[in-house]
Amino acid sequence: MTDKPKLLVIEDDPGLQRQLKWSYDDQEVILAGDRESAMAALRAHQPAVVTLDLGLPPDPDGVTEGFATLEAILSARPATKVIVASGHGARESARRAIAMGAFDFYHKPVDIDELGLIVRRAFHVATLEAENRRLADAAASSGADGGAGRVLGGIITAAPEMLKVARMVERVASASVSVMLLGASGTGKELLARGLHTASPRSVGPFVAINCAAIPENLLESELFGHERGAFTGAVKMQEGKIELAQGGTLFLDEVGDIPLPLQVKLLRFLQERVIERVGGRKAIPVDVRIVCATHQDLEAMIAAGRFREDLYYRLAEIVVRIPTLKERPGDAALLGQYFMTRYARENGRSFQGFTPDAIAAMADWHWPGNVRELENRVKRAVIMAEGARIGADDLDLVNSEDEAALSLKAAREAADCAALRRALARSDGNMSQAARLLGISRPTLYDMVRQYGLDGG
Repeated sequence: MTDKPKLLVIEDDPGLQRQLKWSYDDQEVILAGDRESAMAALRAHQPAVVTLDLGLPPDPDGVTEGFATLEAILSARPATKVIVASGHGARESARRAIAMGAFDFYHKPVDIDELGLIVRRAFHVATLEAENRRLADAAASSGADGGAGRVLGGIITAAPEMLKVARMVERVASASVSVMLLGASGTGKELLARGLHTASPRSVGPFVAINCAAIPENLLESELFGHERGAFTGAVKMQEGKIELAQGGTLFLDEVGDIPLPLQVKLLRFLQERVIERVGGRKAIPVDVRIVCATHQDLEAMIAAGRFREDLYYRLAEIVVRIPTLKERPGDAALLGQYFMTRYARENGRSFQGFTPDAIAAMADWHWPGNVRELENRVKRAVIMAEGARIGADDLDLVNSEDEAALSLKAAREAADCAALRRALARSDGNMSQAARLLGISRPTLYDMVRQYGLDGG
């Protein structure tokens, strides 16, 4: 029995099966070699993410069986994130796979590190979508919606601030303008971007998302613009970039503030001319795509510091939507807390009469740095551990304490963080991307921590 998320790998090459099985430490890997065994595994394990080689028996040299398997998976479980891999007619296969509903496309031969990056991104998106489906299901079953409803992107809210955001996104969906979503981590930026796409005339086209902070700087240009064969070491085949794959649809640039300055120039030229050139190529390729981007960073401060181009900002931010945090959504914390309590109590065979008044007050007063995910984790733990008929603030661990132990613990944690940052920056000789990888965090998080602890020389 394992708590790891499940990854279904559909691949008929036994050697590659073994290689992939031992490459994913963070997932429970289930293997299948053909459509029949893949569908059986899908029904038995219900994996959130699937990697699918299009060359399956009885058509290992073609793509017919692979596409039939993709169609069967999405028909049985539409929310599954399917990452399609093929070396057969890669360009047409990529377009067809994305149009059918695949999450992403990967060109063989397989690079384990790059494929692992796509897999992690797929699990991240699947988690976000599952979270909002749970909220919607809970809202429908509780019967006590308190004015809450399912809004754009599947977000459940009763707060006027969030309803205003949803209405604004719905209004701009039909307009041909670039949209900038600003908000803290966990506030629903990607969900709103998908909702915008669904509500727009481009909904028949693909929605292609890329997290600019999750791609190493030396790969980001190729990931966005694609590359020609021989453009660099390892470029054994032509590969279309995310911009090109989003033709006729929407391109979502998450953490756009993390795009390095040289690449910002190329992105600006695309936005002005609506043509791209692949890395190593000279052919101008026209692309019709809508740009939606998001960041949790202060782009205006970055512009002042010379880290983000002002002209690019105004191209990307024709419409700016500021998303409130959970703390800024009055009433939503208690409302969502009720949803989570009902769900997890049912799952764990427990029964509660509700929250105590001090718990409701504490949820309203808490700053919620982790937003909805933090709320869910606290309620889930409380449902398992609480001993009374009602869940109290202490069960949620929301009792504010200023005693010396708490203060010394905070100081110790900050000292440990600061020491780890210094070691990583020294070991990487100041290279922020390498330091972030050593610490296991994203570059935006590293920049924030460097500023927080005054390690940026300022």
